[in-house]
Amino acid sequence: MPAPAGFTWTARADGTVVVAHRGRKAATLRGERAARFTEEVEAGDPQEVMARWTGAYKFRNERTARQHPRNRGRR
Repeated sequence: MPAPAGFTWTARADGTVVVAHRGRKAATLRGERAARFTEEVEAGDPQEVMARWTGAYKFRNERTARQHPRNRGRR
């Protein structure tokens, strides 16, 4: 599975953090959540952190779902 990419984040003067994915706003964080997010981004891999915080990541069950009888005829 490829690593997450295309995320950017901006911290505003009022403490709000805006996370965008491929140029579109994906999340707006305020207060304590914004502070925790900033700490996590600076400590770890920023792309993975932003993917996790916005929920824009795959759940690694795609292969299993493809084999389900309901989905076998679709491709």
